[in-house]
Amino acid sequence: MVALKEIQRPIQQHLTEFEKKFRSSMKSSVPLLDIITRYIIKRKGKQMRPMFVFLTADICGKINESTYTAASLIELLHTATLVHDDVVDDSNTRRGFFSINALWKNKVAVLIGDYLLSKGLLLSLDNDEFDLLKIVSEATREMSEGELLQIEKARKLDIEEDVYFEIIRKKTASLIASCCAAGASSVKADKETIDKMKEFGIYTGIAFQIKDDLFDYEKSNKTGKPNGIDIKEQKMTLPLIYFLNNSSKKDKRKVINIVKNHNNNPDKVASVIERVVESGGIEYAKGKMREYHDRALSLLKEYPESEARTALENLVNYTIERRK
Repeated sequence: MVALKEIQRPIQQHLTEFEKKFRSSMKSSVPLLDIITRYIIKRKGKQMRPMFVFLTADICGKINESTYTAASLIELLHTATLVHDDVVDDSNTRRGFFSINALWKNKVAVLIGDYLLSKGLLLSLDNDEFDLLKIVSEATREMSEGELLQIEKARKLDIEEDVYFEIIRKKTASLIASCCAAGASSVKADKETIDKMKEFGIYTGIAFQIKDDLFDYEKSNKTGKPNGIDIKEQKMTLPLIYFLNNSSKKDKRKVINIVKNHNNNPDKVASVIERVVESGGIEYAKGKMREYHDRALSLLKEYPESEARTALENLVNYTIERRK
């Protein structure tokens, strides 16, 4: 697996400059806001979203000021949704750090999310970037729809595969798709190219989410046992859906009962994981993940070979080879 630092190499200068611009875009005259936004910046993740923006822009044209705006806009709106998600999920941690709501309580966290949303909107409007705003706003809407669809379907714990794919397309893939579409749009690519980059992002995002599903069945370094976190949270993942769709009514009822009513019992959760593995659910999910991974790479092959294309291909590979 190619390391992220190597993937970033063709655009490292742009990522460094982006960090400065992103910090600047979050500034406020209110001291509490500045304290919290500095805390958010310190615990930033792997910069995968800006990487998709800059690499896609580099493939489709020449990176410019609009590309920096696109990356900042996506990070602002996405960070806002994460802050709000932690409130909704009552989560005390995010990427190994305390969440905003854990440190400053829910009221402040919701207001911080609102502030970041407004900064994103103003950033695009102040720079007359209406096309970028449309791309990212559509993704934000789809992410919300995906979350609500998942909540609605989780009540039955018995969803069909096509519904699962609709959920992850909206909830996860739409964000990566917006990064790729925004990157292409920022360099004034034509509509066909922007749509193609969006499709590329959808395929990559779906593969990314299936990889997340599979983590639930991998053994933890601490306990030596599968995590089973998604099962404990009553989330329907692809390996579990495959098992339910290919088991007897009796086994199906039994497993749904465990997920619904006994998800805090480690032994029963372990029994569900064992059944899913024995059913071939893991291999089925891996096959689907590779299928979407291959679709994404086939779209990139339509573009001339370049450092940026190679880096983007490696980033797609990273999404299914990563270890966390």
